[in-house]
Amino acid sequence: AQQQRNLDNIVSQQPRISGGKKSKKEFSASSELEVKNTSPMSEQDSGILDVEDEDEEEEVPGAQDLVDFSPVYRCLHIYSVLGARETFESYYRKQRRKQARLVLQPPSNMHETLDGYRKYFNQIVGFFVVEDHILHTTQGLVDRAYIDELWEMALSKTIAALRTHSSYCSDPSLVLDLKNLIVLFADTLQGYGFPVNQLFDMLLEIQEQYSETLLKKWAGVFRTILDSDNYSPIPVSSEDVYRKIVGQFPFQDAELEKQPFPKKFPFSEFVPKVYGQIKEFIYACLKFSEDLHLSSTEVDDMIRKSTNLLLTRTLSNCLQNVIKRRNVGLTELVQIIINTTHLEKSCKFLEEFITNITNVLPEAVHTTKLYGTTTFKDARHAAEEEIYTNLNQKIDQFLQLADYDWMALEPGSRASDYLVDLIGFLRSTFAVFTHLPGQADVHSTMSGKVAQTACMSACKHLSTSLLQLLLEAEVRQLTLGALHQFNLDVEECERKSPNHPGP
Repeated sequence: AQQQRNLDNIVSQQPRISGGKKSKKEFSASSELEVKNTSPMSEQDSGILDVEDEDEEEEVPGAQDLVDFSPVYRCLHIYSVLGARETFESYYRKQRRKQARLVLQPPSNMHETLDGYRKYFNQIVGFFVVEDHILHTTQGLVDRAYIDELWEMALSKTIAALRTHSSYCSDPSLVLDLKNLIVLFADTLQGYGFPVNQLFDMLLEIQEQYSETLLKKWAGVFRTILDSDNYSPIPVSSEDVYRKIVGQFPFQDAELEKQPFPKKFPFSEFVPKVYGQIKEFIYACLKFSEDLHLSSTEVDDMIRKSTNLLLTRTLSNCLQNVIKRRNVGLTELVQIIINTTHLEKSCKFLEEFITNITNVLPEAVHTTKLYGTTTFKDARHAAEEEIYTNLNQKIDQFLQLADYDWMALEPGSRASDYLVDLIGFLRSTFAVFTHLPGQADVHSTMSGKVAQTACMSACKHLSTSLLQLLLEAEVRQLTLGALHQFNLDVEECERKSPNHPGP
């Protein structure tokens, strides 16, 4: 089965004995069976199968080479001669049922290592290979109905044990190796005529768990990428560096191509890194779907559903956490908006990537669509809202410095210092927005919906806050001089406010 499936990475991890072949004693001992009861006719007959040590053979030996069946044949012959064949048949089947229950009892720590699962499967395979040999060499000591009954019991107990133990596993690599081992186990027994469809159905359940372990792993990967990013456009000093980044992330810009070096990509490093990790996740999903007897459409659906969870849940949460953390600045928020814009555009390339590896066209009736665009739009909107909130908080901090003398006899000669400083802050802040992708010349005007809305939001908040200062309950009376000073400040705001997007 290993050679047929070409899953060398699983079996080759086992310790081998001289040249890679197991000894016959090791093969038979893998079941580790102990039978304590005596036969109905003799206290001496323990029913333990003897093992014969022989030299290694070129081929992996079969059951008849590994196990000495002669005690079974002798007992069957003696009982038959004595006219008590049915007694021996009943005894044999009873003892083997007991042995089957021992074989099917998994060790408590089986889930900790792949070797634990391997030993468990070896025991079960060994048991049924022996029974299959007895079926074909004894003419009735066991029959197909008896073996089918044992296999049904074994299948239900094995699946229950695998469900329980696999649920403890949080390492996607171990889950993937377990899946490969189950496929080998199923294919081996299928080769002896045992039905194994239930095992493949169970593998689809394990696939969901595998997907969850992958999502947890990639959540850590994304957090590391986002936390280590400098949220500045990527500088490129040579053609080689430029081509390397374009090779990692699907980006085309004719204007940027024409610019001389050094130049900058509009996005920061987390864009190509996140894009690359999404592709790695897709590859990891594909690995599990191999050898599960699934159609291309089923594989495609499995990968797309898992990728959607990665985008809409895992990556979305990571982006939202970055946006909402306390120390994030306006520059970083603007860069996040730019980054998510480019990642949103890249979703069509991810669609093509999945199509290329599954050969299922996205136009197919049952094809699941990627929802990545929603993830990046939501992140961008959250970043925009955070920009508006941060701007308003900064305006509030400046307004706390406002110290109007509401009983002043004469107004000042110019606008209040706090307001001049506030307008200067807003002017420098809006300069950051020149980096935003927009519809006009992004270096001369604050173009685009975000820049416009941020400016309008700041002006509206300042206007409302100034009016609130004037109408506070503590201000019981005020002079004409105070009103003139306040008017100077409002006129300063009017002079510096934009008639178009841009201060």
